[in-house]
Amino acid sequence: MPSALAPPTPSLTTYLRSLDEAPLDKSITTLISLLKRRQIRSSRSCALATTKLLIRVVEAGEDGSDGKWSSTQALIAHIRTVGRKLISAQPKEIVIGNIVRRVLGVIREVADRDSETVADLSGSEISGPTSPITITGERSVLPMRLSEFSPRDVLSGRPGTADSVASSTFSSPAAAPQQRPNLMTAPTGTSLFSILQHPQTQTRSTSSPYATPPAGTQSPALRPSPTFKSTISTIPEGGESLDIKAEVLDGLAELLDELSVVDTQIAESALEHIHSGEVILTHGSSRTVQRFLLTAAGKKRRFTVFVAELYPNDHLAVHDTLVNGSLPPVSPEDEGLGEKGRWKALTAAGVTVVLVPDTAVFALMPRVNKVLLSPHAVMASGSLLAAAGTETICLAAKEHRVPVVVLAGVYKLSPVYPFDEEGMVEYGDPSKVVGFAEDGRFIDGVDVVNPISDFVGAEGVGLYVTNLGGCAPGYLYRVVGDHYRNEDIELGRD
Repeated sequence: MPSALAPPTPSLTTYLRSLDEAPLDKSITTLISLLKRRQIRSSRSCALATTKLLIRVVEAGEDGSDGKWSSTQALIAHIRTVGRKLISAQPKEIVIGNIVRRVLGVIREVADRDSETVADLSGSEISGPTSPITITGERSVLPMRLSEFSPRDVLSGRPGTADSVASSTFSSPAAAPQQRPNLMTAPTGTSLFSILQHPQTQTRSTSSPYATPPAGTQSPALRPSPTFKSTISTIPEGGESLDIKAEVLDGLAELLDELSVVDTQIAESALEHIHSGEVILTHGSSRTVQRFLLTAAGKKRRFTVFVAELYPNDHLAVHDTLVNGSLPPVSPEDEGLGEKGRWKALTAAGVTVVLVPDTAVFALMPRVNKVLLSPHAVMASGSLLAAAGTETICLAAKEHRVPVVVLAGVYKLSPVYPFDEEGMVEYGDPSKVVGFAEDGRFIDGVDVVNPISDFVGAEGVGLYVTNLGGCAPGYLYRVVGDHYRNEDIELGRD
């Protein structure tokens, strides 16, 4: 007898719940299928699913049985292979590649710390016989008095010049080399160069390592070179001295925490951008924008919000958000919270909300003080990918000199430059624009397209607000450079 309970609809929640139970290969295949079918589609959901899967990959070990990794290079190669599969499953989701690159950066950071640990262990103990450095020639002796050296003497070739002194020194190798006077014995008592390098030399007996060596001592270049005691035996074979798996998992846990608090961190700067009496225009039902507005409303800021409804793709979600509020980031732990897990609607927080069609944006723009947007992804050039209709809003804002503020977490910042702008735009079901049942004859004569996303250049954005703070579009490349390694930008190359 078949079960009366229908199988759960594939979603992010069901996938995250099955990660701990399903085999790793099946989990990878399942996520690829969900991405291709667009059953996981928002930036936050794709980032969370990718991070959880890569954590599972690291935990599985090199042999797939929760073992260890022999080297960081083996782990990097495996992560790149899995990452390429996920990116090819849904190339339009730029966030997937961002998370893969962030994970590779964590692994490379662990490898760098490991190499530093090996170097420290190799140079920590010094013992054994010394082996002096053999020098074929001797350094020319400088004159000790100003009268013995003058540029005029050098030009005239008189005796006592630097050349004559040097030639006399090398012509009589048996002569004992003269020592330069120690500046520490000068009447002042301290070398000026030593003071600049180490000011504490006035109170300590030790002089600067860059100061002139005392009389009767050898120059650092002539000191015997020590031999280091071998400590390689204490390092495991292959040069790995740290627990790669544990170190990488700690770094990925921090990345997971970043995804969970990114909206809260962005909302901390809400009072700097939203003031009482302002009219704000936003687009869609972004959780980031809603948390941003609710934070300002909670501080007794009273303002008005115009919300473009995103017809025909996401207008139902916009309506539900305005009436009932929005859910926090989806995860298995959030289930069972019911209404307690919901954010209250903006109207319940005392905000005046007006739902407007996308076609009315240009007419309303003269009354708007600020535009708030939340994109799908942000390119290193400062351009962005956002919901369809965003480009129209930015053009209208530019025409009326209205500032555009973009709210985006660092995980949305991509090191990729948009060389193919048209290829980055995603298209959806055209039947949402024109139905075949009602207008079949009309559809036969035209090509109907339904863009889901828009590409907006950097000139259409005034300010980016990330979980690290605000920055101009021209400064994003510096933020990107701090979060990605150059060797990981091209994931298609090994």
